[in-house]
Amino acid sequence: MSTAVDPGSYTRTEIYTQPEAWQGVLHQLNSQTADLHTFLADGDFDQVVFTGCGSTYYLSVAAAAATQRVAGLRSVGLPASEIWRTPNALPPARRPLLVAVSRSGETTETLRACTRFRQLTGSPIVTLCCYPDSSLSQLGEINLAFPSIQEKSIAQTRAFSGLYLAALALAGSFHLINPLWPNLLQLPALLQQLFDLHSGPLEQLGRDLSIDRFYFLGSGLRYGLACELSLKMKEMTLSHSEPFYAMEFRHGPKSMITPSTLVVALIAEERKEDDHAVVAEMKALGARTLTLGDKECEIDFKLDLDEVTRSVLYPPFGQIVALNRSLAKGLNPDQPENLDPVVLLP
Repeated sequence: MSTAVDPGSYTRTEIYTQPEAWQGVLHQLNSQTADLHTFLADGDFDQVVFTGCGSTYYLSVAAAAATQRVAGLRSVGLPASEIWRTPNALPPARRPLLVAVSRSGETTETLRACTRFRQLTGSPIVTLCCYPDSSLSQLGEINLAFPSIQEKSIAQTRAFSGLYLAALALAGSFHLINPLWPNLLQLPALLQQLFDLHSGPLEQLGRDLSIDRFYFLGSGLRYGLACELSLKMKEMTLSHSEPFYAMEFRHGPKSMITPSTLVVALIAEERKEDDHAVVAEMKALGARTLTLGDKECEIDFKLDLDEVTRSVLYPPFGQIVALNRSLAKGLNPDQPENLDPVVLLP
């Protein structure tokens, strides 16, 4: 991989071009709407298994929760290595569908998980990646590739959010008329508006090196997103960072709260009283907090969107904080320590 002239320039570009990149994802999905509806409607699936590695595993956790809600199908997110290597990792199902997600389309464990899934079930596969000519894009009955979210950086930003957006569109496509589609189409313009309002304060927060530990709280389908944002903080900034279900944070982890702690809460509208109560308790213990979601939050999405669609908006704001912390620490977020853009096994 080539090195950017200025550390972080690739990552910055990839974060702030997400509105345009999402538009490319939606355009590509729109061109395949008929094929998706026909395939999913005729599939007679009783379970959806999402799989990936690293960021795309956390995407799988979030997408499975969303799919179970939107499509009404049992859904689970599993690491690709578990499907490939662990006997009985796949939950019993009459006719499962595998959705395999990989930024590069070349991750060894994900490719081998697809092979193993075929051997075990004989059931269909849908693939999501950024490269139409990748190995993964040859393995599914439906192969969706999105060049607009390709990246030069090692840590995923627009690739994660764009692939998650595609996974939500897939979840809605189990219905004859996708109930999410009208709201999904609003997201690129809305994200740009939110960037214009909030990027400055978030960049300043990221540069505050008095913070020495981060906890990301998210419940329901937001838990997978909290895991991903915690991973971004680890990868880009080499900082102590952990994700938790919001109410679980009371059960032991709150003992780690200090005045140098930042608690980032992904507030769910449907359970906002519980989420805000946890945040208030941590603030009373001395933590600093950043809340994202409703009108009581530091970042108010100001949106009349369904809970599933609005979840796509959370990742970019945690990415901005991580980018600026990395730069403030003198690191290069384009090339995090000890990481490669794709894990290839012999």
